[in-house]
Amino acid sequence: MWYFAWILGVTVAILLASMAATMCDAKDCALEEAKRDDDSH
Repeated sequence: MWYFAWILGVTVAILLASMAATMCDAKDCALEEAKRDDDSH
């Protein structure tokens, strides 16, 4: 049964890494969009 816990752990780690990368990308996009809005006014 150790393999079941190992597979779950790896899956959770991959999901957390992809969520963190998505959040960082979203934050960068939001900052760029805010900068673009400031420049246009």
